[in-house]
Amino acid sequence: MLRTLIADDQPDVLEALRQLLKEQGFQIATATSPAGILEQLSREQFDLLLMDLNYARCTTSGREGLDLLAKVQALDSTLPVVAMTAWSSVDLAVEAMQRGVLDFVQKPWDNARLVTTLCRQAEVGQTRRRLAAAQQVSDQELEEAREVEQSLLPKNLPAMSGVSFAASRLAARSVSGDYLDMLSFGPQRAALCIGDVIGKGLPAAMLMSNLQAAVRAVSGADVRPADLCARLNNAMRENMPSGKFITFFYGVLDAEERSLNYANAGHGAPLLVRRNGQIVRLDCGGMVLGVFPDTAYADGTVILHHGDRLVLYTDGVTEARNDQGEEFGEDRLIAEIMMARTLSAAQLKDRLLGAVTAFGELHDDATLLVAAVE
Repeated sequence: MLRTLIADDQPDVLEALRQLLKEQGFQIATATSPAGILEQLSREQFDLLLMDLNYARCTTSGREGLDLLAKVQALDSTLPVVAMTAWSSVDLAVEAMQRGVLDFVQKPWDNARLVTTLCRQAEVGQTRRRLAAAQQVSDQELEEAREVEQSLLPKNLPAMSGVSFAASRLAARSVSGDYLDMLSFGPQRAALCIGDVIGKGLPAAMLMSNLQAAVRAVSGADVRPADLCARLNNAMRENMPSGKFITFFYGVLDAEERSLNYANAGHGAPLLVRRNGQIVRLDCGGMVLGVFPDTAYADGTVILHHGDRLVLYTDGVTEARNDQGEEFGEDRLIAEIMMARTLSAAQLKDRLLGAVTAFGELHDDATLLVAAVE
């Protein structure tokens, strides 16, 4: 019998859900407010939390529920959470999953689908708890995993006339889901790939290696970046664990034409800094990978000029924090690039990583790829 906590501020909704789930063999407890949810969770353990995202009648943003998720996870980090709201949107669903929600149900619900969703996520929660109780990764095993992760970095960056590259990763304390690769399509064309699996540890690293294999399988000299992202999205979605997704950037650089054709699937926008100090964010593309089926993506194209510097990075760079809890942030990253934009690719890469480590502690791997147009 699944011990389930249902939270909603509307009594008729609570009663309808209670009757439905009781008939299906669920053991039900209810709460009508964020404070009630936390009180129930502090007293006993549940197999599942089905919670509304809106409790103040004057709002429909879901912000109250989103802010509550961190407190829920602090009380029970393995508790599967299914969110329910009548005011759902794609952005709200993505943010909810990023904060730990495993699935998203829109009101009014379909009874059969709701029950199936809850049973599936309760199984995920039970598996989580078994793994949390049993998983003991030794220092040696973790170090071996890090060595495997490091081996997936590109060994030799392509040599191109007029464009030079430098790449590096600073390791945080655990295995991460950072992805970086370069694929050669001839002497003057190459694909620049960077991504990040949401989450840390061995599962994220495994997803990252799957992503690398999938990129190499579907990429090619004639494959548009937008089409590649669409194929990757469907391929990764088939095996994507609940609550996970991937941010990804793929660009094909043509050194002869001095152009970069790219698609950005929800990744932190790479920064193209012109010689004159103009900043171009490469954010054209679409949704993150692995969440929604048959997602369409758009291509973007930029022309490269002598003196340009292109910086691709993962969020471990900008999320490094100092003793006051302040993040390094994109503004500091841009300021460092601006001050050092005349340096070579290797020098600029070292300058940026040095600034990050001097600022504070890494909480995720910090991965950088720098291209300098000569």
